[in-house]
Amino acid sequence: MDETEIGAFLAVRRHTEAICSNLTPEDQCIQSMPDASPAKWHRAHTTWFFEQFILAPHMDGYKTFSPEFSYLFNSYYETVGARHPRFARGMITRPSTDHVTEYRAHVDAAMAEFIGSGRASSALLALGLQHEQQHQELMMTDVLHAFAQNPLAPAMIPAWCPPSPSTLADEFIVFEGGIVNIGHDSQRFAFDNEGPSHRSLLAPYRLANRLVRNRAWLAFIAAGGYTTPTLWMSEGWAAAQENGWNAPLYWRKTDDRWTVFTPGGERPIDLDEPVRHVSWYEADAFARWSDARLPTEFEWEAASEDPRITEREGHVWQWTASAYLPYPGFRPVAGAIGEYNGKFMINQMVLRGGSMATPPGHTRPTYRNFFHPDRRWQFTGLRLALDL
Repeated sequence: MDETEIGAFLAVRRHTEAICSNLTPEDQCIQSMPDASPAKWHRAHTTWFFEQFILAPHMDGYKTFSPEFSYLFNSYYETVGARHPRFARGMITRPSTDHVTEYRAHVDAAMAEFIGSGRASSALLALGLQHEQQHQELMMTDVLHAFAQNPLAPAMIPAWCPPSPSTLADEFIVFEGGIVNIGHDSQRFAFDNEGPSHRSLLAPYRLANRLVRNRAWLAFIAAGGYTTPTLWMSEGWAAAQENGWNAPLYWRKTDDRWTVFTPGGERPIDLDEPVRHVSWYEADAFARWSDARLPTEFEWEAASEDPRITEREGHVWQWTASAYLPYPGFRPVAGAIGEYNGKFMINQMVLRGGSMATPPGHTRPTYRNFFHPDRRWQFTGLRLALDL
């Protein structure tokens, strides 16, 4: 029996429940926008993933908990079958949260037994755990968005505190560029979009040693950053006008006082914290206003191991100038698992690092997150770059 793998599995599953520990059944059902999903759905979907891809096809005698759950809790796996529309997940008031808890317990028991038998694929298990960790972050950001719509401004995690920011002075670190290795090339887990490892040619560049601060963003606002169209990409300017952007998401101004909505509730803005909840369009406009630019994902990765580069993870996902595209030689794996990343390599931008909502140990320097350039509800920020 592999007690290490069982322990790792149960630890990830418990962390999901801990995130939801302060949520009521009503909290777990709400869907505040099409991009977000209810917490109950996240809890069920991550359970369905283990059932669908590990237990049902590989464990002899496994009995599916509820056949209709495959329709309710499939996300985007076309080859698995039909599924409930994403934008209407908040309409799934049944099954109840208690029934989803029973579902999780049923699958947990079966998974522990299967892992203990020594017949479980370590690769599939690792993928399932990494998948659930991704949804743990999504649960936090989705519930935060829902709670931000509530006039009571409830705290998702009342005792929440942001991570301590770097106190170093702003500095641009010089990197000579040249031919660098990019992508994952070890035996440890990585998503398929992190490879194949390949070489990339970088021109000399400078990279900021820390993330852009709220203080700098307030200066951008005061200088007319949100009202100067020449700073913006055309689609970004249209998005800002259509949606009334005049500050990062969750910033609120009352009587010349700025506050920000956080997992711990409404708080005054800390000028020295890294700015968060900005879109790629905003990040790009800010960089242009700063006479700088966003780094490419290759520049970011090449510099990520340098100890002079601080706040690499644990604060915000960092927008890059790179479109989300396949690496040279990329091929998705066969079957439904191949739908995990490859089919989304269009019309999205890459983010690097990891945020305060990312589970510890989930990221690595080669990790490629990706979102559409107008999305703001994730913990997203930026670091500046300069040409030499």
